[in-house]
Amino acid sequence: MATIIADHIISPLGYTSEENYLALKSGKTALCHYDNFKGIPFPFTASLFTPEQKQKIQLEGYTTFESLAILSITEALKQTNMELGDRTALILSSTKANIDLLTDDQTAENVLSPGKAAQRIADAIGIPTTPIVVCNACISGVSALILAQRLLSQGTYDDCIVCGIDIQSPFIISGFQSLKAMSDDACRPFDIERLGLNLGEAAATMVLSNQTPSSTTYWTIKSGAVRNDAFHITNPSPQGEGCANAMKAVLHDQSMESLALVNVHGTATLFNDQMESKAIEASHLSEVPINALKGYIGHTMGAAGVMETLLTTKALDDGIILGTKGYEEIGVSGHIKLSSAHQTTDKKDFIKIISGFGGCNAAVLLTCQDAVEKMDVKTIETITKHHIEITNTKVVLDNTHIATSTVGKDLLTSLYKDHVGNYPKFYKMDGLAKLGFIAAELLSQAETNESVNKDKRSVIFFNQYASIHADRTYIKTMADPDNFYPSPSEFVYTLANIVNGEIAIRHQYKGETCFYILPNRDETTMNNIIQTTFLDKDIESVLTGWLEYENDDRFSASISIISKK
Repeated sequence: MATIIADHIISPLGYTSEENYLALKSGKTALCHYDNFKGIPFPFTASLFTPEQKQKIQLEGYTTFESLAILSITEALKQTNMELGDRTALILSSTKANIDLLTDDQTAENVLSPGKAAQRIADAIGIPTTPIVVCNACISGVSALILAQRLLSQGTYDDCIVCGIDIQSPFIISGFQSLKAMSDDACRPFDIERLGLNLGEAAATMVLSNQTPSSTTYWTIKSGAVRNDAFHITNPSPQGEGCANAMKAVLHDQSMESLALVNVHGTATLFNDQMESKAIEASHLSEVPINALKGYIGHTMGAAGVMETLLTTKALDDGIILGTKGYEEIGVSGHIKLSSAHQTTDKKDFIKIISGFGGCNAAVLLTCQDAVEKMDVKTIETITKHHIEITNTKVVLDNTHIATSTVGKDLLTSLYKDHVGNYPKFYKMDGLAKLGFIAAELLSQAETNESVNKDKRSVIFFNQYASIHADRTYIKTMADPDNFYPSPSEFVYTLANIVNGEIAIRHQYKGETCFYILPNRDETTMNNIIQTTFLDKDIESVLTGWLEYENDDRFSASISIISKK
């Protein structure tokens, strides 16, 4: 059982969950037009904290990112009588953490590491366990909720604090602009005139527990799933197979009649909205109301999944389905049911869906109930079938050394030429993606004569520094304000989970894909997370392990194929 016992939201619309919900209920939006924001030479619309709000948020000795997380988590914990200890988990969901502090190659790695930032946040709050950062592009927040639900069901922890958080900076804004994904004006989800997304910033915290709450009714995460569409690293599959498969996995025997709505991603981009409409139609949910909240709060990235889920619970507690702000006329081909006006409902169950770069899609089912449903979770026995170690100087596959003639970054190119050679996209990848790609290729060749259900294989990676090498490469493309041409191909690889997507596309793996960041390599935490992946009954095997690429002369992979016995 994963029951919501406390929550808190900080956004430009307010400093509590209630303030944020009431702002949406009144139709208020935080979207504003910006010109020359921090030297960015193009106008855009976004939901950003004002300088006065940032000053109120800032804590001495911490970054803005860390301050927001600490404040939101602290306020949520005030609503509980929890004792923080070794049965408490801290899970952050973020796409880029302290990336606003990256200026050049000299920026300290311990500042840029999301794992190190998470450790500073955990220390400030007083949580002794290893903090976990879910870095899974736009689905990070929902992925974090799913992980928390599984860790609680598995009995690894009694309580999980999930905080979704991202702040905006020229790094991120320029990247989305380079992809031509942003709109100058307020976004219009699913509308025929939609032109793109608006970015946003926020922190949203959900405290989940496996203990029975004192209230008579409470919200519970019933099930969740992540599926990759194995289609493209930036464009979703046109028919929405990955999104539909995620919804199918969480619905099981759920009665459609009990669903109040589907809260969708609704970025107002051409391809995402179209994909979601087809996925909803394919899932036989065309008559269930849907809504999108980006017109109020923008796309808050790592915070989106947590924040939008919380706002939906507040609305349903109030008997309301929030309208889709900005929507006027249908602009997608899938049959869906949505409105710009608020609607009333007495139903409580709902699905939250979301998708992101790297081909990842997630769905989570929440229900408001008055009876405890405890899961009988048994330990799942697994076996490691193959293992590979790659460093900048050597390669060992299943305890056998593979002969190499080079070292450093040339080692990966040499391995590609000697053992692959038929996938030219390799040369476009960043170092992290190349490293993971080569590891996956060699492992795949080791299981050539074995039966593999690709639809039921997951790709789960861990590291400490996310995509730090790609980050440093990308920022150089926007260094000259007089020649401001950020590289879209470089920007895409600043998302750590793109390596998962590249492998999924290459091998057509359509199970769960996710990237986790830790303060340090912690085998116990890694094994706990890997074990939770198998709680998804559809997953039969996992390609998983440590994957770090700090620079061209310092990288390592320790990757295994683990299967259910």
